[in-house]
Amino acid sequence: MRRPYWIPYNAGPYDFPALEQALDHPDGLLAIGGDLSPSRIMVAYRRGIFPWYSDDQPILWWSPSQRMIMFPEDLKVSRSLRKTIKKHEFTLTMDQCFRQVVTECAGPRREEDGTWITSDVLEAYCQLHYYDFAHSIECWFGDQLVGGLYGVCLGKVFFGESMFSHMTDASKIAYSHFVWQLKRWGYELIDCQVHTRHLESLGAYTIPRAEYRKLLDRLCEMKGYAGPWRFDTDLLERGEP
Repeated sequence: MRRPYWIPYNAGPYDFPALEQALDHPDGLLAIGGDLSPSRIMVAYRRGIFPWYSDDQPILWWSPSQRMIMFPEDLKVSRSLRKTIKKHEFTLTMDQCFRQVVTECAGPRREEDGTWITSDVLEAYCQLHYYDFAHSIECWFGDQLVGGLYGVCLGKVFFGESMFSHMTDASKIAYSHFVWQLKRWGYELIDCQVHTRHLESLGAYTIPRAEYRKLLDRLCEMKGYAGPWRFDTDLLERGEP
């Protein structure tokens, strides 16, 4: 098996190997090392690469051979979830507490021992948020943050990073409304990185790395939404597009 490429810490942000070098690793491990500067992270996303590692590891960069994606028009909303949405029990916002959303996403989960959202990752994405590359979606029950998600935007692509939920359906409600809003803004692709049954139930599926890269080459060069990230009032009131 080919060894992953080691990125020197002081290397430039474009210092990544060709994606084909990840083919020998089942999960798409491509490179190790480097840094989490905004420029390196954004170059990585543009090329179909993302960081994912634990506290006891160096920075690991991945590009899976099968990429999980969603087209906004493919979103699946179950009948029970749609009924919950129509009750309007939750309040939804964007970019109101980015750091808190990422921190909640980093919290312990029943099916996992640790977290890949290290303190360095938290600070890196908060910096991306400062530069308006990263965004958060919040779901509130009263004045309590009970669900949400965050990710990175480039062109007409939203790269989803993580989501959390402290109440039943909170993250699904936040995600569904966000996908509807992205569709209104003309976004064409949501990157979900790796397969999960949760995302599959919402309409995501996997495509080959080469096909995913072609989508990036087209959609990342398009102009994304330029205004402040806020939900349209009528979308929230109706609870559906």
